[in-house]
Amino acid sequence: MRTTPSPTAAPKIAVIIPCYRVTRHVLGVLAAIDAAVTAIYCIDDACPDGSGELIRTAATDPRITVLVHPANRGVGGAVKTGYRAAIADGMDILVKVDGDGQMDPSLLMDFVAPIAEGQADYTKGNRFWNLAHIRRMPPLRRAGNLLLSFMTKASSGYWQVFDPTNGYTAIHARVASHLKLDAISDRYFFETDMLFRLNTVRAVVQDVAMDAHYADETSHLRVSRIAGEFAFKHLRNTLKRIGYNYFLRDLSIASLELVAGVGLLGFGSLFGLYHWTQSAAAGVATPVGTIMISTVALISGLQFLLAFVGFDIANVPRQLLHRSIKVNRALLPPQ
Repeated sequence: MRTTPSPTAAPKIAVIIPCYRVTRHVLGVLAAIDAAVTAIYCIDDACPDGSGELIRTAATDPRITVLVHPANRGVGGAVKTGYRAAIADGMDILVKVDGDGQMDPSLLMDFVAPIAEGQADYTKGNRFWNLAHIRRMPPLRRAGNLLLSFMTKASSGYWQVFDPTNGYTAIHARVASHLKLDAISDRYFFETDMLFRLNTVRAVVQDVAMDAHYADETSHLRVSRIAGEFAFKHLRNTLKRIGYNYFLRDLSIASLELVAGVGLLGFGSLFGLYHWTQSAAAGVATPVGTIMISTVALISGLQFLLAFVGFDIANVPRQLLHRSIKVNRALLPPQ
């Protein structure tokens, strides 16, 4: 005998669309938004093409709200404006979709489902799941994503996720309200900085498989311009995350492994280099005992460091955050 499941209220879904030079595609994106979506927030990020005005005059969907930035804040700034507006309006799940047609709106509920079903706090797209479709991605972007993915794993602590620059994302409103939105990067580092901030609150993150799709949209990202900035910010976030998780919030065996590993590697390197330069200057061979001390310190330090990395990889957040917290409206200043 089949039993009827107890009714539960459907989550209020909000779609957030940053709008900057997207007039060729944004109306098509809006027309394809799923009927299950409660509200759509289009943020005109000081678009020189007048995206916001186009949407106001040409789009008839009553779910649409157009918000305008007087000055350009970047994709991250636009998304954060949408987050704040959606949370203030009582939305439950916030989905970010680009307005340039690069993200298939028909996949929207694939991002919502893991959050609605209690499997994740945050979902993001992964264009690398199907090897046959990766060929559609431009080679330079493909190589850049591989490098950025590794750096993001280290800086965010989410070693199981891939394709970190993928902007197709969804987040539970309760989790978003507990992030320090003002501290998250406003521009191209936004997606990876979000992962770092999510780890600081121990949110569960899950990849959503999707195909790579590149049409005639124009990318405003210039690798040469942001490579140095990304490297610096990833290093900063890696050090901050390790400090937060292993020395401020907790002190575990991994904390001791890290200290021992760094200490032994540093000692072995400096000790060996010092005695090698001294022996070279004197024109004599370095004593075997000195070589052994340096070698043992280096090998032991590397083993401790690898043990720490293994612990860190396994230390991925697994307990859902949005079930144990409420919306924090104190972190949502008025626009």
